[in-house]
Amino acid sequence: MAREPAALAATDGRVPGRRGRATRQRLLDATADLLEGTPWRSIKVIDIARRAGTSPATFYQYFENVEQAILVLAEELTEGAGELAALVEGNWSPEAAWDTAQAVVQQFMDYWEANRAVFRVVELATEEGDLRFRGLRVRALNAVTEALAEVVSGTPSARSVTSSRTRIRHESPAGTDPMAVAATLVSMLAHVAAHRYGFEFWGIRTHSLVESQARLLLWAVTGTTPPS
Repeated sequence: MAREPAALAATDGRVPGRRGRATRQRLLDATADLLEGTPWRSIKVIDIARRAGTSPATFYQYFENVEQAILVLAEELTEGAGELAALVEGNWSPEAAWDTAQAVVQQFMDYWEANRAVFRVVELATEEGDLRFRGLRVRALNAVTEALAEVVSGTPSARSVTSSRTRIRHESPAGTDPMAVAATLVSMLAHVAAHRYGFEFWGIRTHSLVESQARLLLWAVTGTTPPS
């Protein structure tokens, strides 16, 4: 899982140089790799250090414990959310709305899949009441929720024949509170993305999940159905 180095202070307060940042990133990548197949509470510092080709002493130069390394990985979830928010703010004109809805759903699925192991920890810790992970989950999805709320409350009208930038205040058929509509839609996207393999086990293909969600998203945003 390739990640860009993040220049954050080491545990002693020093800002690591280029080699230090590279070492820190190897430790984060090793942590992410281990999360793919190991319960997060079973991961030990020595496991991460061995996977990263370094020592436990080096790990402690950058992180206080395994949990802190996972929290750093969870912080990085906000980066992908920003790209998603930009896509949500795209073209919802009558001609492009169906394509936009499908693209939003597909990219959300891809975003979750790329970070599935970290999201699994975030979801579990949030359910257990860990406020740190709960806050990171909110931050990761808040940009998408707020962008979608803006679109819901001011989408280009399906009746407009002017520029695609024309925005007309309207009420979504899904509800009168744009944030409530957006939060509901994002919760749907997150839940389906998290459980896609369970759905596939029961014979529901991922492409069908994408289409169904895109239809609901399109209807909530524009009040229309896909073109035949």
